[in-house]
Amino acid sequence: MCGIVGVTGVGNALPYLLRGLEKLEYRGYDSAGVYLANPDGTDFLVKEKGRVSALVAEAQAQGVYGTAGIAHTRWATHGNVSVENAHPQASSDHRFHLVHNGVIENYQELQGQYLADVTFASQTDTEIAVQLVDKFAKEEQLSTRDAFAKMISLLDGNSAYGFLLMDSQEPDTLYVAKKKSPLLIGVSDHGNAVTSDAAAMLDMTADFIELMDGDIALVKPNSVEIFGADGQAVDRKPFHLDIDPAQTDKGAYPYYMLKEIDEQAVVARTLAGHYFNDEGEIVGIGCGIGDTIKQADRLYIIAAGTSYHAGLVGKRYFENWANIPTEVHIASEFAYDQPLLSEHPFFIFLSQSGETADSREVLDNIKRQGFPTLTIANVMNSTLTREADFALPVLAGPEIAVASTKAYTAQIIVQAILAYSLGDVELDLKQELAKVAVEIQAITDEKMTFQAIAESALQNQHSAFYIGRGMDAAVALEAALKLKEISYIQTEGFAAGELKHGTISLIEEGTPVFALLTQAKTAGLLRGEVAQVAARGANTITISSKSLARPDDAYVLPEVDELLMPLLAVIPAQLIAYYATLARGLDVDRPRNLAKSVTVQ
Repeated sequence: MCGIVGVTGVGNALPYLLRGLEKLEYRGYDSAGVYLANPDGTDFLVKEKGRVSALVAEAQAQGVYGTAGIAHTRWATHGNVSVENAHPQASSDHRFHLVHNGVIENYQELQGQYLADVTFASQTDTEIAVQLVDKFAKEEQLSTRDAFAKMISLLDGNSAYGFLLMDSQEPDTLYVAKKKSPLLIGVSDHGNAVTSDAAAMLDMTADFIELMDGDIALVKPNSVEIFGADGQAVDRKPFHLDIDPAQTDKGAYPYYMLKEIDEQAVVARTLAGHYFNDEGEIVGIGCGIGDTIKQADRLYIIAAGTSYHAGLVGKRYFENWANIPTEVHIASEFAYDQPLLSEHPFFIFLSQSGETADSREVLDNIKRQGFPTLTIANVMNSTLTREADFALPVLAGPEIAVASTKAYTAQIIVQAILAYSLGDVELDLKQELAKVAVEIQAITDEKMTFQAIAESALQNQHSAFYIGRGMDAAVALEAALKLKEISYIQTEGFAAGELKHGTISLIEEGTPVFALLTQAKTAGLLRGEVAQVAARGANTITISSKSLARPDDAYVLPEVDELLMPLLAVIPAQLIAYYATLARGLDVDRPRNLAKSVTVQ
């Protein structure tokens, strides 16, 4: 993985490819490459470690051009970070070039069985695939499509792939295939495209054809042919993606993350407007979802990373407002260690991208068992939204920064609205969400406060802690993730009551301990735990709600309904993480080793 783009029929393809890669930089990567071909037989392959800017400079220095081409940003899975391991990978005779997202589980077996006499230029599983295509085309005199299909047929059933192949003998044609890894075909009157993320091609087109698992497609300048998993031609109509390309730009912001933190107030208003009518009645959730959930004896929320943390908050809504027992599970664990289920379970999948590989694995397993499913995601027309029985959008808009902010709060809001629709709650949730939006805006307007906290508490620190109880403990996990994933400060988030069961041994003089305090029932207990770490030298920074505040608290949050306080409590943590990272001179949007959409297991 991580990002794929390809274009054909656009004159010089290089600018489209490079702009596409730049649009995909947010996904995280460690190298990038581009291959272009021309009808006169000339072609170019350029690969570089590091940023896309290095690839741009080298491609321009070499005078690269082509009427069709493919490009890729790689996040290393097989083999170290090097030019040799960057994509596109080439066959030994350089006839075929391939970019690939995903993992080929049985690549070593295929190498031993079919390619023992081939000298490899890389350590990647991707090179195995392109060398197999070359072998079958030469030795068995297969067409490129048939050689491509044969290679795919040999892949282990667990392999995930998004392939984009070019044959230098057919320089205007892109060969495409996918399974459990997103790929879209962009169509226009001035050429066609292939991409793993529509955002990469919005400058060229907003009309896309969605590929299904097992599809193979041939994309030419003026035509698209798609063959299903059974090899038969299928007709897929394009859908129009109604996204303003400007939404994927930073505008006047120095980083996407700051822009997306500020957008959370707008997202709260958008969701309230989408899911409620003017009278405050739920309108955006189909009756089929509610009727099916009401038949369940237990809800299972499946997610990963930030979405998992959002699920921990959502659990409280389903149990408090809908009165349905709810469990929250990490997708990668549930996929291969499924617990004993209740008699009538209902599964909710939370995802920003809708393509999270671990969650897709769970969804496949659950569907085979016949249980009903719902996906709540930011990207509709994604695999998880398409393959679940039901889907609800979080309407956060494109989220570019690797560290999720607005998608997290949006997932919490949609869970709250869904739970509210299932119960009989004495709360005007639409009005309360309007208040949440106002208060989020008020908090984000105090950026300098959080910059000062970050710089004073975290300068030269190598570790930190977030603690809380109840819903604050769930937010502490997300707060800790935000800080460690972009600033690289080792940060733990946990239930404050667990301090005395081991973790307090890590407290040293000056250790930053951020305490979240918004739940009245446990406020006294949390104050005691703050005192315990302070007595052992910790630098305590308490973020409290107005009704529970004390004069020496670092920041006092405005009041909303207590169950909705996580939507406010997380905002300071997001901004503290942002400013701590800036102070260290790091790239806020693209932290090392991380990818935005985790499409491999």
